[in-house]
Amino acid sequence: MAPSILETQPQAPHSFTSPAQKTVDRKIFPDGIKTSGQHPPVSSQLRPYSEFPKEITGETVWKAEDYRNNPERWVHVFNEEEIAELSEVADKFIADKTPLTGISQDTFKLPNLSKLLASIRSETLNGKGFILFKGFPVEKWGNHKSAVAYMGLGTYLGYFVSQNGRGHVLGHVKDVGDDPTQIDRVRIYRTNARQFFHADDSDIVGLLCIARALEGGESDIVSSHHVWNTLQRERPDVAETLTKPIWYFDRKGEESAGEEPYIKTSVFYLETGPNPRVYSKWDPYYIKSLDRFMDKGIIPKLSPEQVEAAKVLEETCFKLSLHMILEVGDIQFLSNEHVLHARTEYKDHAPPLPRRHLMRLWLATPENEGGWKLPFHDSSEKKRGGIQVNDNPPVCPLDAE
Repeated sequence: MAPSILETQPQAPHSFTSPAQKTVDRKIFPDGIKTSGQHPPVSSQLRPYSEFPKEITGETVWKAEDYRNNPERWVHVFNEEEIAELSEVADKFIADKTPLTGISQDTFKLPNLSKLLASIRSETLNGKGFILFKGFPVEKWGNHKSAVAYMGLGTYLGYFVSQNGRGHVLGHVKDVGDDPTQIDRVRIYRTNARQFFHADDSDIVGLLCIARALEGGESDIVSSHHVWNTLQRERPDVAETLTKPIWYFDRKGEESAGEEPYIKTSVFYLETGPNPRVYSKWDPYYIKSLDRFMDKGIIPKLSPEQVEAAKVLEETCFKLSLHMILEVGDIQFLSNEHVLHARTEYKDHAPPLPRRHLMRLWLATPENEGGWKLPFHDSSEKKRGGIQVNDNPPVCPLDAE
């Protein structure tokens, strides 16, 4: 097993006043918040295709050519003062022997960087939806201190949620030898296979590059609002199919007792309330892995219209995407509300050189703290979304396991 700093779990001094937040056992969830987990939408809150906009406008609609040759619009290089602040606070956090599960804004105070991070949070949620930090000294700091500083940054963007059935709130995108063809059981982030355009089960996803691959593993992102507008012009029939709650998503065995092993949902939603925005939730690997249920007649097979819609969606995302390469020490934060992301297949270095390794964060932004108003029953919960199996506690391994 990879090393972990989860020896004890102190209570993180958040303030939890949301009436939607359930009471949990603090011996298991020391900060008083349990990841809500995956849920189907509330059917009464879904809106028909006729209520969706024909065209979306604003900063969330961006084109790759707007950013491809203009890194100053989406790249922030850490300066010496910012790195010094992160280093000092991380050293203090480690000296206090506080496990990573206890990290919060109160235990990781960034009086200067917090101003920048507040602006980036707003831009990620309501603007273009992505940022690339450069110059994070992972090779100098090593995995432990890097994880502390990285998660410390993350506390200013959202609440950590579990990323798998084992409770990892610090995840690791790394090829651990799992077979990518066994997609009904294997999560693709644990392989070197291509990842098609998708959104994760959180409001914001963060990726910190610890080590690069020998070849490939490059990143693509796209504005799902630009994709929506393009579909409206070129394939409105596909857009309509993607708004229907006829899509089943596999849970790959990561469900709690009594829950169904899949979720019936849509790909595009509207927010609840007035002036709703278009929200996207998609991952083709979770569609393609459902044959075991389709073959038994438990859920319907994909219709020709759904097969065509999935194909057109991927092709449109690829056509409109912004390509980037994450270097060692880069941190990418993305909105899962209105940005879809992908990665190319990759080949690792031969030992003893390190394998490609990204540390991953899934962050929740509840609607009463400026997050999107989503048609799910947990929309106001602090740790909405994520993957939670029974009462598995949160853990922070320092490497893949």
